[in-house]
Amino acid sequence: MNTRDPIVMAPRAVAIIGAGPAGLAAGAWLARQGFEPVLFEAADALGGQWNGASPMSGTWPGMRTNTSRIMTAFAGLDHAPGTAVFPARDEVLRYLRRYAAQARLLPRIRSGTRVSHLARSPEGRGWIVCSQAGEARRAERFARVVVATGRHNAPAWPEVSGLDTFTGDGGVRHSFDYAGPAAYRDRSVVVAGCSVSALEIASELALAGARRVTVAQRRQRYVLRKLTAGVPTDHVAFTRFAARAAAVMPPAAVAEELRRMVLSSAGSPEQAGAPRPDADIFAAGLTQSQHHLDLVADGRIQVRPWLARVSGRQVAFADGRTETADAMVLGTGYRLSLPFLAPEIAAALNLDGPHIDLHDHTFHPDLPGLAFLGLFDQVGPYFPVLELQARWLAYSWSGVVPMPGAAIMQGGLAACRMRRGGPQAVPMNAMALLFAGHAGVEPDADLWPELRRALLFGPLSPASFRLVGPDRCAGAAARIAADAASFGCLASPMITTEEAARWESIKAGPSAAAA
Repeated sequence: MNTRDPIVMAPRAVAIIGAGPAGLAAGAWLARQGFEPVLFEAADALGGQWNGASPMSGTWPGMRTNTSRIMTAFAGLDHAPGTAVFPARDEVLRYLRRYAAQARLLPRIRSGTRVSHLARSPEGRGWIVCSQAGEARRAERFARVVVATGRHNAPAWPEVSGLDTFTGDGGVRHSFDYAGPAAYRDRSVVVAGCSVSALEIASELALAGARRVTVAQRRQRYVLRKLTAGVPTDHVAFTRFAARAAAVMPPAAVAEELRRMVLSSAGSPEQAGAPRPDADIFAAGLTQSQHHLDLVADGRIQVRPWLARVSGRQVAFADGRTETADAMVLGTGYRLSLPFLAPEIAAALNLDGPHIDLHDHTFHPDLPGLAFLGLFDQVGPYFPVLELQARWLAYSWSGVVPMPGAAIMQGGLAACRMRRGGPQAVPMNAMALLFAGHAGVEPDADLWPELRRALLFGPLSPASFRLVGPDRCAGAAARIAADAASFGCLASPMITTEEAARWESIKAGPSAAAA
């Protein structure tokens, strides 16, 4: 493709690669700031992971979110009446279509158009985006580009001796290609992994008539259910208070506090017959599944250590036991894949497998006019965080808030490199407060006494970031109170004496918080 004479787009045009939740949020907020987004979507329709017809989607029929409808939404648009507490895949897709229509993005989406190459303009002015739609190819120059292709579309396959020799008639597939339980009825299935997808697939198989389900895992994680005392767990676990506490408390104290919360609501896995997890919850890890521990307790899911080798239909585990399997499903995560990036861009980003070097997951000082949205590894609801990152990006490029300087971004890259080799997943509430602080939309709970309890201990719903700063909304206060009172949680607006004492200790600093 000739990129020397590309079509030159208008100065306010922004190329957005991907029309899933991240790309749509970026398009909506950039448009509000006067930019002209152009969304490139390889699939035939918007939705990203939530478009089950897309070859880039790893969702399956009947799949439901593990985050509540309040936390699986953007500000200014509720799910349709009657939507389940945990929406189904198709309900989320319908929501995203309504969001795109409300933001007037539909005419801006180029469906069925795959970006094949992204490179710096030879003149050093902007970026060349090469794309293909059917047989038609084109090259265009944009001053700004947003990469919003998602993190969960390139399956990571584990290295297991003999895996390619498996002869069970159900085959071996990654959870990305799992299409529902019908093909596994009356079969013995080994599910490898201990993340949300692995445990939810194992649970679905056990409930839908698989003859035997065995979960093989490298380590035993703690497991939270979707509901904690009738309240969606994401309302309880990902609060402002928890994020502020984690920022000032010693890591060991934070880990113990989280472990106590999990044990009080879900118990410990060994009580259900699974292995005992590491006492350090950060070392063990935490995942979410509504039915997994119950099915382990019922004997309908067997738990084994990690895979040692495979030979024909025989699957051997690290403890020496073997099992004859008809099928294997690998819930072993994803690698970060951005094959369209020019080599010089990939080198600048130090891109390899799960890692990418960016300042606060968004900018790179050597790549002005290029931003990345939603490529981070996170625990908890994504939608509110994606919207906050999109707002920071839009405000920074439009001048509503200052762009971070080169020195600040270099510091961000250094911090990013220090995290390589360690845990990559970041809690949703920490990510939300990071982006909200940069965008200038994080409220000071102490300045809102009538909302202080809801802001500190209620859900981090999208409305809670429309109270102050750019794009504040007059109805935000009422909505924050309603979100906090939903499901009977925090129905009283009055902060309790115990809650007030805990908050004051956090504000007092690390020594008081540790005590």
